[in-house]
Amino acid sequence: MNYWLFKTEPGTWGWDDQVAKGDAGEEWDGVRNYQARNNMREMKLGDLGLFYHSVNEKRIVGIVEVCAEAHPDSTTDDDRWECVDVKAVRPLANPVTLDMCKEDPRLKDMVLVKNSRLSVQPVSATEWGIILELAGE
Repeated sequence: MNYWLFKTEPGTWGWDDQVAKGDAGEEWDGVRNYQARNNMREMKLGDLGLFYHSVNEKRIVGIVEVCAEAHPDSTTDDDRWECVDVKAVRPLANPVTLDMCKEDPRLKDMVLVKNSRLSVQPVSATEWGIILELAGE
């Protein structure tokens, strides 16, 4: 299993929106960055992701699961863009802020800490465990 982080603006698509989609999940559409798209192409069914609220919140609030592998993004006719579908698994016991990640020396190499602008990014198994620890899980 691989781990990922999905960034979203909570005013556009937030945790409650994701939860409302239930087990069917929803396309992680609208990504127009090649590196983020390539990350989605690497995803497999059952991979888990951290659901990150960007902009003013800057915090990880939940866990999602990849429920459909990469396919054409329905929001464009441009076949360069693909997306996966994700479904909500559960909220974190306590949100983990970007500042918490930056302050923890164990996460100094995490993509979120080094490149907080990338919208879909890999998370190592070690980083995943640290994030869950910081969340009180």
